Amino acid sequence: MTSPETDPHGTAAADAGTARLERAVRAAEQALIEYEIAVETFRIEVENFSRLHHQKLGPMYTRLDELDAQIAEIRAARSGDPEDLRRAEEARARVLPMPGVEELFHGWMDGEGLFPEAAAMLTDQPVRPPQRVRPSDEARKLYRELARKAHPDLAQDDTERARREEFITRVNGAYSRGDEPLLRELSEEWAAGPKPPEQGPTPSDELYARLEWLAQRKELLTVVARELEESAIGSMLRMAPDDPDRLLEEIAEKLLADVSTREAELAELLAQE
Repeated sequence: MTSPETDPHGTAAADAGTARLERAVRAAEQALIEYEIAVETFRIEVENFSRLHHQKLGPMYTRLDELDAQIAEIRAARSGDPEDLRRAEEARARVLPMPGVEELFHGWMDGEGLFPEAAAMLTDQPVRPPQRVRPSDEARKLYRELARKAHPDLAQDDTERARREEFITRVNGAYSRGDEPLLRELSEEWAAGPKPPEQGPTPSDELYARLEWLAQRKELLTVVARELEESAIGSMLRMAPDDPDRLLEEIAEKLLADVSTREAELAELLAQE
C-alpha cells in the first residue's frame, strides 16, 4: 500500500489545494487593501470638509448662539418665569468662552468674541477664503498606487513590515496634505528601493490564520467606515460628494437667513423697552 507521503497523486492534490488557498489569501489581501484605501480616502475627505465647515460656518453659528442668548435673556427679564430664566442661562452658557475655543474655531474667535475676519463673513466685506486641502486627481492616483505597492500587509517578515509601515506613514501624511510633489517623490523613492522578497511556500495552517486575520481586519474597518458615514460631517459630505463647496454655500445662505431673522426679532424686543 502506498503511503500518503510517497503517493504522487496525494502530493499533487495537496499542492493544488495549497495553491488555491494561496490565491484566496492574495485575493483577500488585495480586497482589504482596496477597502482600506477607500476608508482612508473618505476619512481624509471628512476631515478636510470638517475643517472647512468650521472655518466658514463657525462664526455664523456663534452669532446665532449670541442672538439666541440675548433674546432669551430679554424674555426672562420681562417675565421672571423660572423656566424662562433657565432657558436664558442655558442659552448664555452656549456662548461663554470654553477652553480651547480658539483652536476649535481655527482662529476665528477668542475670549473677546469674533475676530474682524469672522465678523466680516456676516457682512458683504471681502474675507480671505479658508485654505483648501483636497487632494488632486493626480495625488489620489499616486496615493492609490503607492498604497497597493507598499502596503505593510504585503510584507513577509518583520523587517520588511517595519520598512513598509514607516514608508506608508509618510505617504499618508503627504496625501492628507494634498502634497502632490511629495507623493511623486515618494513614488520614485519606492521604485528605487529594494524589491519585496519573493514569497516562499506557506503552510496551509498559516494561510488559514492569515485569512482569519484579514476577515477580522475587514470587520474593524467596516465599523470605522460606518462611524464616518453616520457622523454629522460624514452625512453632510455624502449629500454632495462631487460638490461639497456648493453644500457649504447652501448652508451658509440658510445660516445668514437665520441670523437676519434673529436680528429682526431682537430689534423688535429692544424697541418694546
